[in-house]
Amino acid sequence: MNQNSLAVSQSRAIAGAVFMVLGGVAFSLLNVVTQWLTMKLAFPPASAAFWQYAFAFLFSLPFLRKSGLAAMRTDYPWRHVVRVVFAALGVEAWVSGLVPIWQAIALVMTSPFFIILGARLFLGECVGPARWAATGVGFAGAMIILQPWSDSFTWAALLPVLSALLWGSSSLITKSLTGIERPETITVWLLVLLTPINGGLAFAAGFAVPTGTTLALFLLAGLLTVVAQYLLTLAYASADAAYVQPFDDLKLPLNVLAGWLFFGYAPAGYLWFGAALILSASLFIMRNEMRREKQAV
Repeated sequence: MNQNSLAVSQSRAIAGAVFMVLGGVAFSLLNVVTQWLTMKLAFPPASAAFWQYAFAFLFSLPFLRKSGLAAMRTDYPWRHVVRVVFAALGVEAWVSGLVPIWQAIALVMTSPFFIILGARLFLGECVGPARWAATGVGFAGAMIILQPWSDSFTWAALLPVLSALLWGSSSLITKSLTGIERPETITVWLLVLLTPINGGLAFAAGFAVPTGTTLALFLLAGLLTVVAQYLLTLAYASADAAYVQPFDDLKLPLNVLAGWLFFGYAPAGYLWFGAALILSASLFIMRNEMRREKQAV
């Protein structure tokens, strides 16, 4: 590798890290806005999910115009529908979880472990002892954070875990589609279906219309959703996933900081031990998967 190509590689790696960190900042601000709406302003969670993604859909219209509805042409429509339904239900569980930001973020990081379990059960993938051990460590970390044995435990604390399960299921279906569908098709189906599905769930729970401050906050939430997703895409487009993924884990301390600044949440010491177990297991699984892919080439 000559000096020019090395410099380009290093600059792309730096850009990927910067985009991932900025995406984490955007997600942290988004979490503050959504928790403020549901916890401080008591806006119904189902309607909150609808308005957040409805405005995100509006901000995404330039992408839809570029791709065109022709990108929705597929031989697997029901697989797309089920995928988006899981994603929408995951959003509902996320916004309904009346727990501190840091706890919700740490628990939703269990999603990779559900993906591994689902890959074994539904996709027939081989799961070796190392992956099973990492999955067990990750769930142990989640139990330390949840503390279901304590008197302060409530079932609402499980909603971020349910969200992780649903998002993991959606990711499994996405994984099964990546080899047979174009990326544009996968993205457009998500954008087009997510808003009406969220709308149906919102009407079933009692539809609420934002006004004044809540309307302004939902516009901000929609914009932050698009910006965060776009920065995430730029990060993975700039550098290898194995390099940029650890920077995504910075979202935990970023959300701890956001929760402390805006809500006065002070995480207990056990959070860090449980989060360390989850992060370590997640990073191990990622490194192991990258190594397996390289060996398969």
